[in-house]
Amino acid sequence: MLKKSSTDKNQLFVDYFFVKFGQPNKNIYNNMDEQQKLDAFQAKIDAEIKIEPKDWMPEEYRKHLQRQISQHAHSEVIGMQPEGNWVLRAPSLRAKVVLLAKIQDEAGHGQYLYAAGETLGKSRDEFIEELQTEKAKYSSIFNYPTLTWADMGAVGWLVDGAAIVNQVSLQRTSYGPYARAMVRICKEESFHQRQGYEIIAHMAKGTPEQKAMAQDALNRLWWPSLMMFGPHDADSPNLGNGVKWKIKRETNDELRQKFIDKTVHQAEVIGLTIPDPDLKWNEETGHYDYGKIDWDEFWNVVKGNGPCNKQRLEHHKRAHNNGKWVREAALAYAQKQKAKQMVA
Repeated sequence: MLKKSSTDKNQLFVDYFFVKFGQPNKNIYNNMDEQQKLDAFQAKIDAEIKIEPKDWMPEEYRKHLQRQISQHAHSEVIGMQPEGNWVLRAPSLRAKVVLLAKIQDEAGHGQYLYAAGETLGKSRDEFIEELQTEKAKYSSIFNYPTLTWADMGAVGWLVDGAAIVNQVSLQRTSYGPYARAMVRICKEESFHQRQGYEIIAHMAKGTPEQKAMAQDALNRLWWPSLMMFGPHDADSPNLGNGVKWKIKRETNDELRQKFIDKTVHQAEVIGLTIPDPDLKWNEETGHYDYGKIDWDEFWNVVKGNGPCNKQRLEHHKRAHNNGKWVREAALAYAQKQKAKQMVA
């Protein structure tokens, strides 16, 4: 049996184990002041113990997760739009079926993530209202148009590739429901990345016109893909607590560098050129150096002034309103079934 230590943080940490294994002191937080609660919480984080919905957590931790998870969920749902634009124009039946499967996956990812967000005390309706009133954000990359079929390849290769780099890390995030949702999401995103790379590789090896189309898609989506990881670490206001609480396991710049290092070789294999004249291998660091990101463009898009911001939100509002009767019918059916069970 564990023995309690006399030192402050060890005492709090050991008390947690007493709670976890059903031993005394199940209400340890009731007798703590705020600083002691914070110390106990951080001790659990540092010991790689998942935080679960009914566990005590600082309000800032809860709000940070509500913001991050909802932004992630919104991105999955809004991200279906630029892909849906190409379902009826896919060049083959196989391409159409694969694209539909991918869009279906994205809808499922949104469902998993909204469900994880709801465990933090905010309803899905509230999350959606925040999106539609522009109080909440989604990934800026989805505010760019998909002009050609090559863009479907670039979206899968670059956008989903960037997402995988970030989301693999999130499988180890400190909040249990979020971490568990990411396990399946990562498996499916891996398929999405391969689907995109297959499209872009075929086009790059096709006619000169097709290769030019593939290069153009890379040129337009490369820099917005790098922006997906967020501002540089020094300019990211939410990064400090995110790393401290192990919500984020790696910083924005670390994740961005990982993505660049693996993607450059993938472009070389299919004969495409990364549109960055400053890109070069650095023997000392073992990483690629890269050019300056246009953060003015990033913030302009984030603030709602991108090429497709208004179009994406208007489409979401319209679809949400059109589907209201389905949600109401499903709720009425669920309530009817529940009433039957109570009578039985």
